Amino acid sequence: MKTIIHKASDRGSADYGWLKPNFYFSFGQYYNPEKVHFGMLRVLNDDFIAGGGKFQTHPHDNMEIVTIPFTGALEHRDSTGGAGLIQAGDIQIMSAGTGVEHSEANASATLPVTLFQIWVFPKVKNITPRYDQRSFDIADRIDQWQVVVSPREEDKALWINQDARFALTNLSAGKTLLYKNAFKGNGVYLVVIGGSVKINDISLEKRDALGISETDSFSVTASEDAELLAVEIPMN
Repeated sequence: MKTIIHKASDRGSADYGWLKPNFYFSFGQYYNPEKVHFGMLRVLNDDFIAGGGKFQTHPHDNMEIVTIPFTGALEHRDSTGGAGLIQAGDIQIMSAGTGVEHSEANASATLPVTLFQIWVFPKVKNITPRYDQRSFDIADRIDQWQVVVSPREEDKALWINQDARFALTNLSAGKTLLYKNAFKGNGVYLVVIGGSVKINDISLEKRDALGISETDSFSVTASEDAELLAVEIPMN
């Protein structure tokens, strides 16, 4: 098993007043040649959007864009006609394909929104743009993996144009959970949303991430109650 640690304290960051992002990979004005991507995972931004904050309408193409909110509510509109409000428990995905324009706004004038926005290179380029979102029962991720994004029908998740899978868990202190790849040869980018965990002899704290490759399974043990995101991704 090969691993690479990305500590929360080593992330890039910016402060635009209404928007305070942290970058796991090079993005915008932040560039780190050692953190450009992890396999087909190109972007993972940890965003704080102040009340009233808004991303004005802007374009994307040939990228799978997944948004996972933690607090507050985010309003989305795009040129495919897709529109929705997402909050904790919801997952949103947009296949930019041949090209799409969208805007995202904090639905509250006063309360902040916190979220992950994640970009994955597509499996097939220039598909027709599409948008989808779904609410998931957070109780179904207690001490087990809840698959929220996957191209496999049996996962009953939001479809993605890639051999990738996103899974979430709320793992109780002292519990150990096995992760098995859905696709042979994929890597997994594991992010500690909250709490702390150990993988083999590696300790990870809140917002730390670990890239795991050259294995098709691994176990993670919660040192304290922890919330985790596993992004399984082709490595090439």
